[in-house]
Amino acid sequence: MLKRRDTRRHLPAALALLAATVAPAMAESALRAERVSVSGLEKPASVLVDRWGVPHIYAGTLYDAFYVQGFMAARDRLFQIDLWRKRGLGEMAKDFGPAYAEGDRMARAVLFRGDMYREWLAYGSDAKRVAEAFTAGVNAYVARTDQNPELLPPEFRKLNYKPARWSAEDTVRIRHHGLKGNFTSEVNRAQLYCLGKNEGARADGLRRELDPPIEPKLSPGLDPCAVPAAELKRGYQLATAAPQFPKVALTSQAGPIPLDQLYALVDPDSAGGRSLGSNNWVISGKRTATGRPILANDPHRSHGAPSLRYISHLNAPGMSVIGAGEPFLPGISIGHNGTIAFGLTIFAIDQEDLYGYELNPANPKEYKHKGRWEPMETVTEEITVKGEPTPRKVTIDFTRHGPVLAANASHAWALHAAWLDNGMAPYFGSMDYMRARNWDQFRGALNRWGMPSENQIYADTSGNIGWIPAGLTPKRPNWDGLMPVPGDGRYEWAGYRNQDELPWAYNPSSGYIVTANQNNIPPEHPAAKLGVGYEWSDRSRSRRLTALVTANPRSSVQDSMAWQNDTVSLPARRVVALLKDVRSDDPQLARGLSLLRGWDGNVRADSAAAALFEVWFSKHLSQAVVRTALPPEAASLVGTGDAERVVTTLEQPGPLLPVERRNAVMLESLKVAMAEVEGKLGPDLRTWQWGNLHTAVFTHPMDPILSDAERQQFNVKGGPIGGSAYTPMMTWYRNSDFQLEGGASFRMVLDVGNWDASRVVNTPGQSGNPASPHYRDLAPLWAKGEYFPLVYSRKAVERESKEKLELIPQ
Repeated sequence: MLKRRDTRRHLPAALALLAATVAPAMAESALRAERVSVSGLEKPASVLVDRWGVPHIYAGTLYDAFYVQGFMAARDRLFQIDLWRKRGLGEMAKDFGPAYAEGDRMARAVLFRGDMYREWLAYGSDAKRVAEAFTAGVNAYVARTDQNPELLPPEFRKLNYKPARWSAEDTVRIRHHGLKGNFTSEVNRAQLYCLGKNEGARADGLRRELDPPIEPKLSPGLDPCAVPAAELKRGYQLATAAPQFPKVALTSQAGPIPLDQLYALVDPDSAGGRSLGSNNWVISGKRTATGRPILANDPHRSHGAPSLRYISHLNAPGMSVIGAGEPFLPGISIGHNGTIAFGLTIFAIDQEDLYGYELNPANPKEYKHKGRWEPMETVTEEITVKGEPTPRKVTIDFTRHGPVLAANASHAWALHAAWLDNGMAPYFGSMDYMRARNWDQFRGALNRWGMPSENQIYADTSGNIGWIPAGLTPKRPNWDGLMPVPGDGRYEWAGYRNQDELPWAYNPSSGYIVTANQNNIPPEHPAAKLGVGYEWSDRSRSRRLTALVTANPRSSVQDSMAWQNDTVSLPARRVVALLKDVRSDDPQLARGLSLLRGWDGNVRADSAAAALFEVWFSKHLSQAVVRTALPPEAASLVGTGDAERVVTTLEQPGPLLPVERRNAVMLESLKVAMAEVEGKLGPDLRTWQWGNLHTAVFTHPMDPILSDAERQQFNVKGGPIGGSAYTPMMTWYRNSDFQLEGGASFRMVLDVGNWDASRVVNTPGQSGNPASPHYRDLAPLWAKGEYFPLVYSRKAVERESKEKLELIPQ
């Protein structure tokens, strides 16, 4: 007789199994769900949007994944990506009026105009197909807005225009958005050397630190005083700066509009301009608490609403990659693919030069090259202008070196830029390396990387770590690239250097690699003598981060998160150390000196000393040092100077700034700073806080035309923030009111191999639609130095998802 089975003891296991089977289905059924029929998709695809607004894309084919990425980027960032396209192609005047016509002409001057067949091949075998899939997805969403106008973001209604359709070529022909080279610095240096060689050299030494040290040389036959500095900088800015919308540009055609109202200009000689770049590091498992590598990255750029970065997760047969990229481009440039992790910072290759030409008096469209008159190539473009019945016909002149940015009756001046060559679309090469599965494939993909020139760091699940600087390095056989040169044939690039000529590291004995835009070419490496570049970012961030990593033999993901938010300023510590022997009988100065002497250089948001130091150093002391060391005309051109050079000048007093005068300059400027802070924060030092001056506001490009109520909707206030341009948590600000202007909009720390334990934050949010809850939800996290999980496994994604979108082929 068979015994009856006792099922009671199996019930808990059965229920657990049932729960494990049913829970995901129940979770998905509880999601906000939408089904959309689209044309151009090969197979059905789904998107799970997690609670932080990150789309996790699950596609049936590889190229469908890029199609859906384009669709989601348009859904979340349509105005932002449409404006990027319009600005890059020189089509602003069509919808926004004649104020933008000149900028459109210059934008077209820096469009890629080469052979598209060679251009696509420069990025990899399927680059064109990827771009076609991505732009088809963008266009599919634009088509939805035609059918359902309520889907249009409010910017289109406010500005009264509609989004455009994209072509695949748009993604690679537009080149204005990458961090570039030293064109403006060459112009500024020429202005200083116009004052005289010795005076110019001394002034330029305060304006910008050159590493390795080198004395710039004037080229015979080129008069630095003939360089039309204002016109050249204006042309370059018209070609490359991000647009803004002043009310006068949209409502009136009378009179010229200042350039800084039409475009968001960044002075490359400002603290922020010198600090644009990023931090990243990778730590071997032998130096972590888990035995797994950690890779961290926080790219620094100008802030605004919406964020420059867009986090997404692409899943398709043979590919599962997650991280951040630019919303207007396919692929992921910072993240991981389940096997390898990758991150980037700027590696300052000098990829630009300014050429001056003698023009033919009988024909100003001819310039002298190698003893002969050579004709310029003139391209005629039609610019459609809102309110004008017929398009404007404009011309753009090109020499053999590049577009002419300024000209008069006797001379012309052109930009020679590596980023106008094949394969140089900013960040587009990431779609090749993001699919690499090991170090050799990763390094091979970066042999094709062009722009921006980057420090690429690497880690994989086998425990390996590495570093590769990548980018096209021009060969300059007979000059240093620091000054304008004649375009008469004596100063020609001899092609580009092989990527293997640059240093690299794989599993270094130190067990870690830190890059923060410093000159990290080892002095003993042959590349140190090749003139790769001389103008790097301030070394304070890299020194501080290296010290933090080195001091911790068993670091964690939490440690890397803390280091990304570290607010210790090494320049502050160095300057404060000089105050130990400085005395004053002035009660106000005595209070200020006492406050600073007891300070550790930590630029916390709640610090009184930080408030005083930042106002003093950035706005008063640096400029006072420059004015004391230089004649008035040179000082006005140098401004506040380079922080490293200013601090070194204070530390090493000499004939121009002896100790007594140095101390007097410090006290005089400190008194002015004390008065300013007291005027802003009150006379009681105990109530001062840096964060009461230094606030994070993410401003929308339409801000000038918004009402106060609309600003509440479109702009995002992140609250008080610590740090400065010289702290690892890089938060540069404008000196007029100390409001945050730029820094890390995106931060990521990867636990390599245990991917769901990785952490990330974007700001102010994933969405570009002010009506979306994801437009501003991440700003409070970011401001407090907090993160959210970068969930990767399907189980973790389903657990955190709040929305499901199904895309069905028509």
